[in-house]
Amino acid sequence: MDPVLATAVFLFGLAFGSFLNVCIHRIPREISVVLPHSACPKCQHAIKPYDNIPVLSWLILRGRCRHCGAPISPRYLAVEVITACLFLACYARFGMSILALKYCVFSFLIIGLIFIDAEWRLLPDAFTLSGLAVGLGFSGFAPLNDVVSQLLPGILGPRHSAISWRLLSVGDAMFGAAAGASFFYGVAILYLHARGREGMGLGDVKLMAMVGAFLGVRLTVLTIFGASLVGSLFGLGTILMVWIKRTRRRRERNRESAAVARRRAWQSARTVYRYYEIPFGVFLGAMAMIALFFGPALLRWYWGMYL
Repeated sequence: MDPVLATAVFLFGLAFGSFLNVCIHRIPREISVVLPHSACPKCQHAIKPYDNIPVLSWLILRGRCRHCGAPISPRYLAVEVITACLFLACYARFGMSILALKYCVFSFLIIGLIFIDAEWRLLPDAFTLSGLAVGLGFSGFAPLNDVVSQLLPGILGPRHSAISWRLLSVGDAMFGAAAGASFFYGVAILYLHARGREGMGLGDVKLMAMVGAFLGVRLTVLTIFGASLVGSLFGLGTILMVWIKRTRRRRERNRESAAVARRRAWQSARTVYRYYEIPFGVFLGAMAMIALFFGPALLRWYWGMYL
């Protein structure tokens, strides 16, 4: 990497991360991301430009408002640093190219969705549907070499030469978006019929349509598989943690025997988990970023075990 360009990309990432913090705070509240200007959520005092420098201002102020001393969430620092690091990773992986720009935009959208879903259990259309449109648009300029691009020429034979790579790339993006969205839409419908209530919102469907448009079918499937595995482990871990805590509490407060406390605590843990809404978009988004940078290597390793 060129050190000057790498530094510039990192600084751009910090700036976009700062703007992303505004989006994360305001979009779920349905507030314009342009006006009013940034202010402390507690005292409403306008934040001066010198207090709005990414990373540095948070560190200098020690995570507190200059005027009222209210704590500023470490999330602001984390978003700025993560965005800058991912922008730098895109530059390192794809060079100064249209592909790097494409995946910087993808990283920006995914980070926003992860943090909004973690806090609000919400995946706003301003990110997902806009991201879907942007992903499809980029496919006409940055080649997405996936299933359609590899299979269609073989099916058509010599006639495929008249088909532009741009059309094949757009076809890959559309196929990836359809695959990602249809899987989760089908799961949501099956769950609704089986349990009589919604188990997955349409936000996850739109998120996976966006991921498919950027990554194509194969990496979208990897994202779904990996997120489902990690999400399941998280769910089981949550049940186990609640069960252990409830068991200990029942034994200390109610003086119950170990067997009785474990049985009743298990029933309580199952009830808690049943109504606990897992922010699955967090796992989908995180796995999408892993698939972006490590997906091809993971797929080669996986298929290598069967060949």
